[in-house]
Amino acid sequence: MRSADTPAASPAEPTGPELEVLLNRVAGGDQEAFDAVYDRVSGPVLGLVRRVLRDPAQSEEVAQEVLIEVWRCAARFRPDKGRAMTWVLTLAHRRAVDRVRAAQAETAREHRAALLAHTPAYDEVTEQVESRWERQRVRRCLGALTELQRESVTLAYYQGLTYREVAQLLTLPLGTVKTRLRDGLIRLRDCLGVSV
Repeated sequence: MRSADTPAASPAEPTGPELEVLLNRVAGGDQEAFDAVYDRVSGPVLGLVRRVLRDPAQSEEVAQEVLIEVWRCAARFRPDKGRAMTWVLTLAHRRAVDRVRAAQAETAREHRAALLAHTPAYDEVTEQVESRWERQRVRRCLGALTELQRESVTLAYYQGLTYREVAQLLTLPLGTVKTRLRDGLIRLRDCLGVSV
């Protein structure tokens, strides 16, 4: 018999390794294991998402998306890379930040559309001259970059490749490509006189 001073062990209390085992079973399609994972992580996921979004309705929607992602992508969890709860909360944080960014982009698009609706007609010849002048400035500034920087910037920003794709195409480490791009963009910014 347990004394009043001894705390009871709660079977519903999440433990690290057990959650990892459950995720492994979820990866195999085990619905009961997912139910247990859901019970353990849904509260922390919703709490984290609410802190990022601050909108209860959107928070619930994003939390559900995260839990669906856990069900679909449980096989991607690697216990040797970290704890299960950390993996789930990372998914939640990324999804919440994506939602914030999408909302900001939508607001910006609406703002630009509103501005365009009220923009007076422009002088086409002046616009063409300014556009040509800008292109010449960009070409001149690209010419001031090192060959390696210019190649990386061109692939990433003119051909639309991701940093990882640029690294694969140039057979270079991803970190090297990121450094080249960062340095190249800083030099372009300085050359073009763009203020940040």
